[in-house]
Amino acid sequence: MSSRASSSALRKTAKPTAKPATKSVAKGKAPAKPTKKSLAKGPAKPVAKTAAKTVVKAAAKSAVKGGIKTGALPVWNLDDLYAGIDAPEITRDLELMDADCIAFEADYKGKLAEDTAREDGGEWLAGAVRRYEAIDDLAGRLGSYAGLVHAGDSVDPAISKFYGDISERLTAASMHLLFFPLELNRVDDAVIERAMQAPALDHYRPWIEDLRKDKPYQLEDRVEQLFHEKSQTGYSAWNRLFDQTIAALRFKVGGKELAIEPTLSFLQDRDGAKRKAAAEALAKTFKANERTFALITNTLAKDKDISDRWRGFQDVADSRHLNNRVEREVVDALVASVRAAYPKLSHRYYALKARWFKKKKLAHWDRNAPLPFAATSTIAWPEAKNMVLTAYRGFSPDMADIAQRFFDQRWIDAPVRPGKAPGAFSHPTTPSAHPYVLMNYQGKPRDVMTLAHELGHGVHQVLAAKNGALMAPTPLTLAETASVFGEMLTFKRLLGETKNAKQRQALLAGKVEDMINTVVRQIAFYSFERAVHTERKNGELTAERIGQIWLSVQNESLGEAIEIKPGYENFWMYIPHFIHSPFYVYAYAFGDCLVNSLYAVYEHAADGFAERYLAMLAAGGTKHYSELLRPFGLDAKDPKFWDGGLSVIAGMIDELETMG
Repeated sequence: MSSRASSSALRKTAKPTAKPATKSVAKGKAPAKPTKKSLAKGPAKPVAKTAAKTVVKAAAKSAVKGGIKTGALPVWNLDDLYAGIDAPEITRDLELMDADCIAFEADYKGKLAEDTAREDGGEWLAGAVRRYEAIDDLAGRLGSYAGLVHAGDSVDPAISKFYGDISERLTAASMHLLFFPLELNRVDDAVIERAMQAPALDHYRPWIEDLRKDKPYQLEDRVEQLFHEKSQTGYSAWNRLFDQTIAALRFKVGGKELAIEPTLSFLQDRDGAKRKAAAEALAKTFKANERTFALITNTLAKDKDISDRWRGFQDVADSRHLNNRVEREVVDALVASVRAAYPKLSHRYYALKARWFKKKKLAHWDRNAPLPFAATSTIAWPEAKNMVLTAYRGFSPDMADIAQRFFDQRWIDAPVRPGKAPGAFSHPTTPSAHPYVLMNYQGKPRDVMTLAHELGHGVHQVLAAKNGALMAPTPLTLAETASVFGEMLTFKRLLGETKNAKQRQALLAGKVEDMINTVVRQIAFYSFERAVHTERKNGELTAERIGQIWLSVQNESLGEAIEIKPGYENFWMYIPHFIHSPFYVYAYAFGDCLVNSLYAVYEHAADGFAERYLAMLAAGGTKHYSELLRPFGLDAKDPKFWDGGLSVIAGMIDELETMG
């Protein structure tokens, strides 16, 4: 189902909450939302133990080796989930899950309508939901571990097999649970409402009411079962192919064969020749693999079209809006506002940046180039940690204490290493455990903001976990609020402590670039996806045609100050969000504009704000975004709301223009 309520461990493998696809040029493993599930098949063979140990040793070596400029970087400790891919506890939990799923089906299938209508139907159904939630939590632990191990090294054959096996095993087990949300949605509204008068079931009211929003798009049970089971050889397989293909790509820069993450990092190098060489290496390798990426894109777009058609979604993005629990009209208003603001935001800023570089235009590989007057030193990991925690503590000691646990208890994996997923994410795992953060730290200012971003997610996920596996997940529109707010806190703290005029200018410009990447770029991505998915309805798109659509939206969003050079037409290929979570990207723009408005409330009335803010995060998925924003006097349905958030970015550009 395309649903927040029915996702989690009872659905296909979900991806963790990630950073925007170009927040730091390419950030993001790819999200689907803060859910968990990487389902699979039995215990790994003995060879996997050696492979897993090798990965741990390599990670530790990376942490030390990478510590010359950045300091020793932390490697996550996944033992809180399982000790290794051959741990006996995995076999035990898989067997327990299988037994629980079979027993659940035997106890409840075909009985929901009749037994919920009983006098004690509320208590009876609450017991069923509690059992369902417990299975979800256990499956989430298994799936999260498989997904995290795979993210740490997606090219190791033993780990890839483990990941695939777990996915198959969990999908097979969840087939016994598929009836539950489907059958529950067929219970009469009046019967459900009467049953929810029982306090035990009323606790789950947000989940039940949310689940019933999917009712119009629900199919007959056997069709749902087929869709669910076929996902393993359908979109899940194509997602996995994308991940493994990206991880295996190599780019020749300066005589060295590099993976994608360090190659993308060169686009932020101070040396213009290195930026150009990296961009040309990316273009060359992407061109050599364009047929593969075009096939993946076409197949997944068609797969989504088939699913949407069967379920009755009218627009290509309607399933995402439903998943996000946001109205199409609200998203359309956001998109229209951002596109109308391109000239006063990205077009104006890049023209200003070109002047700083004493040029009329910047080549596309210079778009994220460090400013000529920006500091050149590498930010060591301990310094980055202190920057973020100090900013968090200045806002709320409670928020900082939660973030501190990620460092103290090794919930972060920071080094760059071969085979590791590019970008950054925070994975909530499951309420009975805790989140984990993955990033590729290289000591750049944007890496500090990435740390602040992912820890914002992490704090949100820790606070929301008390709602349980069914109601902890938050719609993407608010999931990005905590992360972007964490960045804003860190930026404001750094800006306040910086006295040098040129460094203040560099900080402000860096923040504007991040906001453009979060708002303008993500809406351009959304426009690109809409065009591709709409055109795919009429037949396959060649790589050349996809590239033409890409260039069209990029030219519109970047403006005349950015010169698109040959090769850029294939840069759509590495964006993971297009593959893992179609139309996810607008959530970043939603979150950024929302945070701009939210932070303005904080600056004008700080008393009690932190408490209200943390309460909003702690609500998880128990309330609609409009209800959560009400205590702050914000209404995203107001057409002027988005203009207010965008005016903050425009105001920063105004300030930069006065600096010269």
